Amino acid sequence: MLDASHSASRPENAPADHPEIAKPKIGVLLANLGTPDGHDYWSMRRYLNEFLSDKRVIDYPRWKWQPLLQLIILSKRPFSSGAAYRSIWNTQKDESPLMTITRDQTAAIAAEVQARHGDQVMVDFCMRYGNPSTESKLRAMVEAGCRKILFFPLYPHYAGATSATANDQFFRALMKETWQPTARVVDPYFDQPLYIEALAQSVERGYAALSEKPDILVCSYHGMPKRYLMQGDPYHCQCQKTTRLLTERLGWADTEIRTTFQSVFGPEEWLKPYTVEEVARLAKEEGKKKIAVIAPAFSADCIETLEEINEEIRESFEEAGGEQFTYIPCLNDDPAHVAALAGVIDQNLQGWV
Repeated sequence: MLDASHSASRPENAPADHPEIAKPKIGVLLANLGTPDGHDYWSMRRYLNEFLSDKRVIDYPRWKWQPLLQLIILSKRPFSSGAAYRSIWNTQKDESPLMTITRDQTAAIAAEVQARHGDQVMVDFCMRYGNPSTESKLRAMVEAGCRKILFFPLYPHYAGATSATANDQFFRALMKETWQPTARVVDPYFDQPLYIEALAQSVERGYAALSEKPDILVCSYHGMPKRYLMQGDPYHCQCQKTTRLLTERLGWADTEIRTTFQSVFGPEEWLKPYTVEEVARLAKEEGKKKIAVIAPAFSADCIETLEEINEEIRESFEEAGGEQFTYIPCLNDDPAHVAALAGVIDQNLQGWV
């Protein structure tokens, strides 16, 4: 990850009182959604307040949304969300699994990037919500001498509520820099061959470990209000393409794989079918008693996969008569995933290294 040690010196021919300037480097700043610092009430409330106050996430008028959020939602939800986090918490390191996995991913990617480019490129990570903040990590990179920074939201698919808000925060942080580094932002990589290959390998490993092949694979993507799709957000289309490319790579029929959406919030209609309802329908109406679920939109296992999919959605399937539920973990720091992400970084560093 980020090596804060750097050689700094005064520019040639500069006066003796000129501040030292670090040797120019290139920074790669990975960004994920975020995590609370703890699962207690106040840690959860701070995290949820930052997350749910983001206009990219909830775009209702502030005068209408904030009283509801502050007086009702944040009075109750920290308890239920805290309990969900408690059920998956990494007690050994006293942090959420997302924090642990993102740190491991970053270390693996940094090693891969260093092997390719040496010490001229440094890699670190930040979180859009919570800690470590985007601003603090950008500041550290600038202080370490990064005159060029590649910002990489770890979302395969673009969505306003994920990629765009991460980018917003990065640019807000840049606004505070006296000497702004040159910046690039990584495009979504939902159709990159190495990413599809890593997904396919994870499915093949998951199926190979089972005594009986599942009747169907459910690709569960994080949901969003259908209204966002109608307003031009490309997320839904990109998810559908990932499923199609994965199906083609596996050599399967369309009937062996299904696209669904999870994590519905609020009263309006979201992208359908909803995962929690679809897995129950598969068991009841289609007789699919053995299913596997994968979450291609998540680069790392988190509350939405470890708790929502592996507990709530599993329960919905089993209560409907399902017999074998298999969750295939996110790609996390799997070598094929690390290679795919390093490949994306290489593409975006062209002309810089």
